[in-house]
Amino acid sequence: MKKFNKIVLAYSGGLDTSIMIQWLKENYDDPEIIAVSGDVGQKDELEGLEEKALATGASKFYALDLKDAFVEDYIYPCLKADAVYEGVYLLGTSMARPLIAKGLVDIAHKEGADAICHGCTGKGNDQVRFELSIKAFAPDMPIIAPWREWELKSRDEEIDYAESHHIPLKINRETNYSKDKNIWHLSHEGLDLEDPANEPQYDKILELGVTPEKAPDEPTYITLHFEKGIPTQLNGESMSAQQLLLKLNQLGGANGIGIIDMVENRLVGMKSRGVYETPGGTIMYKAHALLETITMDKETQHFMQHVSVKYGELVYNGQWFTPLREALDAFVDKANEYVNGDVKLKLYKGNIIPAGMTSPTSLYSEQIASFGEDDSYDQSDSKGFINLFGLPIKVRAQQEKKWNK
Repeated sequence: MKKFNKIVLAYSGGLDTSIMIQWLKENYDDPEIIAVSGDVGQKDELEGLEEKALATGASKFYALDLKDAFVEDYIYPCLKADAVYEGVYLLGTSMARPLIAKGLVDIAHKEGADAICHGCTGKGNDQVRFELSIKAFAPDMPIIAPWREWELKSRDEEIDYAESHHIPLKINRETNYSKDKNIWHLSHEGLDLEDPANEPQYDKILELGVTPEKAPDEPTYITLHFEKGIPTQLNGESMSAQQLLLKLNQLGGANGIGIIDMVENRLVGMKSRGVYETPGGTIMYKAHALLETITMDKETQHFMQHVSVKYGELVYNGQWFTPLREALDAFVDKANEYVNGDVKLKLYKGNIIPAGMTSPTSLYSEQIASFGEDDSYDQSDSKGFINLFGLPIKVRAQQEKKWNK
């Protein structure tokens, strides 16, 4: 293999990257390994990472605090765009990868590294997300992906490798789910979840909340305040982006909100089954979508539905740093200019139930929409509108009569 003097490794301390420091040294002529961890809200998963990385062969460890940037510069643009993938996935892993990749490039430039390594498998989406983002900032930087090179063929073989090299792991063969955790979500894949016929063992895997069956028997009411499409207050209290999301995660998790079991179409062509926990994000998305209904005009609101699909695909496919995503942001920012106000929600056993909303920039007119008398709408005007709107239907019906004689 090509010799590298210094390699920056995207280091999470999970199974894959735990063994990669040793593997890189064995297979790339003992290069210097700089481990870089991007803190996007993994919490306990970050504990002891520096000690572990250095003890297993890294020369240096960087912990990048990316939480504020993650919420404000990646999550919020997706929220404003109502971006989802295949109707349900709120892009928890997808949104974080370009930010982490940019951090890797920054450290690589700072340290004078001549390669960047990631622990993504050759079957997954993350290899694309990392590498497209790296190319955006370091187009000529060599990228090492051990899963596409090494002789290890399964997670069991990785555990064997770790044990033979005395590399400590936080998992065992029975709890060897593939997980990704950040401030927005937690994903679960692998083991029994690989068979879509199996019901997820929720009591075994859930970490951010409980199932709806175990949620309280009494509803929880909350009110979210938005300014230009961004949530800024919860129940009348102003909070930072991080604080607000963490509080919504707590409230949503306790009420069984945001648990998704889906089979998705991966970018690389296969279908994959996973369970996602996104309690606070699910609440944010619901509240934002509700507020749009009274603050966006019809044509913008309907076009936003197209944008949300395309935006979600771009993020899922690792195309964050592209002209199209930036151009869509310009539309999304303009569309959210008047998405202001308060949305009251009732959280109850996995459900998010609308409980009223108000907006200083509302387009809803109770007077015009009322079934009672009003001076703003002449109902007789609708006759001419219907005649013109229905003219193509009428003409075709008349012509069909002639054609069929």
